[in-house]
Order: sequence, then structure tokens, then C-alpha cells
Amino acid sequence: MAGPTAEITLRWKGGLVFTGGGAGRPPATVDGDSKEGTSPVEMLLVAAAACTGSDIVPILEKQRVKVRSLEVAVTGTRRENHPRRFLAIHFRWSIAGDGVDETKARRAIDLSLEKYCSVVASLAPDIRISYDVAIV
Repeated sequence: MAGPTAEITLRWKGGLVFTGGGAGRPPATVDGDSKEGTSPVEMLLVAAAACTGSDIVPILEKQRVKVRSLEVAVTGTRRENHPRRFLAIHFRWSIAGDGVDETKARRAIDLSLEKYCSVVASLAPDIRISYDVAIV
């Protein structure tokens, strides 16, 4: 059974520059040359990071953690030949908060990556997903 749908509109602005997004929301600029905006490949990593972050914060809050800051750096390793798809994606989380510890952080990250994040779940199943976490 099909569930909710997602829809965006993308407009070509010349060169390899596009702007777009969801209806009624500020547009994002995507640039295949990475001069005027985030590249499409980087945008996929941004989407995965934002999706997991959007899960992790409320999961930590349910664990009675008051999140003060959360930052993630994401590295994607790609094939050398076309299509240069991702082979592996690594998240490096840095989390600060009252009551946060590595066990709670790892539990929240694992739940996001394995159960809740629809972006990560939509990636090819053979992409290796890994992470490390620092409590700051």
C-alpha cells in the first residue's frame, strides 16, 4: 500500500544551475559545477544528514537529553567510473547536551539509521553506512 508522496519543482537557471524545492518553501540552489550552489551529489549527503539529524534530536529529547548542539560531517566514497554512485557513507557526529552520553547518542543514531530515516532507507542496500560520535 502506498503512503504519503513527496513532490518538488526544479527550474533550470542556465549552465548547470537549478533552483527548486517543495511548494511554498524557500528554494535551494543546486549546481552541477558547484560554483553557485551545492552539487547534486553533495545534496544527497545533505539530505541524509538532515534526515538523520531530524530523527536524532527528538530521540535524544525522549531520553531526557537537552541537546545544546549537534553537528555532523558526512563523507561519501564513490566509484571512480560512471555511474559514480556511492559505495560508502560515513557520518561523524558531534553532540553536546545536558545528560547526553555515548550510549544515548549511539542509540539515537542507530534508531535513525536503521529504522526512521527515509533518505538513508531509500539508498541502495549495498552502500556501507558507518558513523562515529563525539560527545563534546
